[in-house]
Amino acid sequence: MTFRLPQPWPTNPWPTRFRTVRASPPGQLAPGLRIVTVNSPALGGRGELMVHTTEHLSSLPVDVPLVVLLHGVYGSFWNWMLLGRVHLTLDRLVADGRVRPMVLATPSDGLAGEGTAYLAHPNADYEAWVMNDVIDCVGELVDAVTDASPTFLAGNSMGGFGAARLGLRHPSRTAGIAMHSAITDLDQLAEFTVGDIGDDAGVAPGERDLLAAFDACTATIPPLSIDCGRSDPLVAANRELHAALDERGVAHRYEEFDGDHGWDAWTDRIEHSLLFFDNLLKEAR
Repeated sequence: MTFRLPQPWPTNPWPTRFRTVRASPPGQLAPGLRIVTVNSPALGGRGELMVHTTEHLSSLPVDVPLVVLLHGVYGSFWNWMLLGRVHLTLDRLVADGRVRPMVLATPSDGLAGEGTAYLAHPNADYEAWVMNDVIDCVGELVDAVTDASPTFLAGNSMGGFGAARLGLRHPSRTAGIAMHSAITDLDQLAEFTVGDIGDDAGVAPGERDLLAAFDACTATIPPLSIDCGRSDPLVAANRELHAALDERGVAHRYEEFDGDHGWDAWTDRIEHSLLFFDNLLKEAR
């Protein structure tokens, strides 16, 4: 398995569709963990992500699964690694033989205002940033990630909204979705932000509810896992979404747990999602 390290500056020494890509040297953060800065056409400037491989535990096969994890409002690309410690959870599960090696990518949401909800805005397309630029960038840097690699989407809070919405808008490219304590309606973000993200992105009134994205998906909905803490202020909204999906006959897994809206909960729950993703791959064999 090769993780390409872009040097020397200022040119990229391998074929790339990006003007510039820069990655931190190996070993400076943790085994297999890099910070990547890429000039993103969708953003019209630089975007950042962290990438983690399990290269220090085993040789990665070709077409290794890619898990893209999306953060919530106020957050950034480092949240899932440094607060959620998802890379350590994955390493432990791989070492124990409970999941296969995977590559993790944790992009920023584009860092406009207090959050972008991973929507296309007039000045930058944060949906294309994740679904095109981030995935392509990882594929260029990690040779085990190919066009045939299954791609899973997961996220917390606003990132849970983003994971579901992006997966439903790109179902053929999404092997599974995990929502943790998710925002289910853009109106809920008004409790966390100064401005209205939906208005900023020009989202129509009837499309602010995540349920509208489920109704608009004419393809097969990707396998879906939803969970939320019983003490989470968003639990009532998640219960409503769960009930509405049941009424529509949309297959999904729904769980509640003892916890609230915070990283202690999400650090624990991401293990369940990685196991969920690995089980989907086993079922697909």
